[in-house]
Amino acid sequence: MISQAPIITQRRWLDVLQPALDAAGVLASLAIVKWISRGVVEEMALAMGLIAVIVFLLMSQLTGFHRRPDVGSADREMTTLAATWSMTILVLALLAFATRYGQHFARSVMMGWIALAPCLIGLGRMSMRIVQGGLMKRGIGVRKLAIAGLNDLGRQTAANIEQDPSIGLQLVGFYDDRSILRDSGASDSSAKDSSNSTAIALHGNLVELVEQARNGEIDTVLITLPMRAEDRIRYLLDQLSDSTVSVYIVPDFFVFELLHSQWTSMGGLPAVSVFENPLFGVDGMVKRVSDVVLASIALVASAIPMLLIAIAVKASSPGPVFFRQRRYGLDGREILVWKFRSMRTCDNGPVVKQATTDDPRITHVGAILRRTSLDEIPQIFNVLQGSMSLVGPRPHASAHNEQYRSLIRGYMLRHKVKPGITGLAQVNGCRGETETLDKMQARINWDHRYIRSWSLWSDIKIMFRTVFVVLKQDQAH
Repeated sequence: MISQAPIITQRRWLDVLQPALDAAGVLASLAIVKWISRGVVEEMALAMGLIAVIVFLLMSQLTGFHRRPDVGSADREMTTLAATWSMTILVLALLAFATRYGQHFARSVMMGWIALAPCLIGLGRMSMRIVQGGLMKRGIGVRKLAIAGLNDLGRQTAANIEQDPSIGLQLVGFYDDRSILRDSGASDSSAKDSSNSTAIALHGNLVELVEQARNGEIDTVLITLPMRAEDRIRYLLDQLSDSTVSVYIVPDFFVFELLHSQWTSMGGLPAVSVFENPLFGVDGMVKRVSDVVLASIALVASAIPMLLIAIAVKASSPGPVFFRQRRYGLDGREILVWKFRSMRTCDNGPVVKQATTDDPRITHVGAILRRTSLDEIPQIFNVLQGSMSLVGPRPHASAHNEQYRSLIRGYMLRHKVKPGITGLAQVNGCRGETETLDKMQARINWDHRYIRSWSLWSDIKIMFRTVFVVLKQDQAH
């Protein structure tokens, strides 16, 4: 999906109202708890509340809670709220410890505030959702939309609009110079689902669209014509410039494998990134800081287990304790990935045979390490070094990359981010040997999904899910 500004200017009041309501929930909860406890709200409490608001809004940017709620996603919104508030409390606790500011507040007040604040914030969000839905049903804030282009992109756009009524668009119909009978896909869709509110309906041709726009019967026009239809697009833009409708062009980039695409500017000219690393700027800094902090903690916690594993590996068979395999990292640059040696051989050349069930190359200790994923622990060094991340697409041997990049479309796009010790593919069952092309394709699909939808919260969920996957001890060889 291409990230962009809100399509309807009337919705921009939500960009201000929503964080204002969230901030009010934080302040009101603290005021209520203080009033119940002391009967008065001191200036010190107000100062702490303002600090909490700033921290909460910053954390909202990291977790994605700042986004406007989508209809039907209340459960996910509440989960994100819990994560955002937990991170806020953690930061406030660190600040209180560093400044000794927390000693001015009773423990009962703090616990009450921690419990009440997310309740009020959630209540505010739910109230906004209900009010907004009611206004939309009454036609308040709803704009009439016409889609120019009866094709796959137009139908997908209409379906997306229907799934998110909060956008405030009411579809008038499709407009195209072609007959609906020429678009068999549209005809089939309409026949299969005549009850669907976005069932295909050719409302008129492009000339009629222009006339209705000029007469004020349409408020917004989305042009979903293919880029090759330059003449028709120019015609619409020229004719609609003599009206007051809002006009948007939806590029038919669905023909490409979009990877975290977004609008950008190149010397003042608008451009759309098709393949890009999502982890730049603040997001990249946040991910790197979290990697260093969590990897440092993990290294301290695993120091003794690593020492015991090293002794067991050395005693089980001749050879080094660690094995560093050549793999592709960020932007396809070669890195050396640390692992505990689990085999009697160390394949690291142009041909690397994947481990299989009952592989004779695997030692007895190595079998245990691979089944429990303990052989991956030394990759903490890679994380601290900066060549890997805690969460990301698992790095494959360089030989396997060269093998599959010519077989799977978009294979190398997984290297637009740093490889990880664990990833979305692994927690969704894609572990162990990839003896068929379909299995590797499934891994790549999950890797692409991770890159497209990355967030700090998704990394946290993947790390928690990894624990349960490892406890199952299945599919790893």
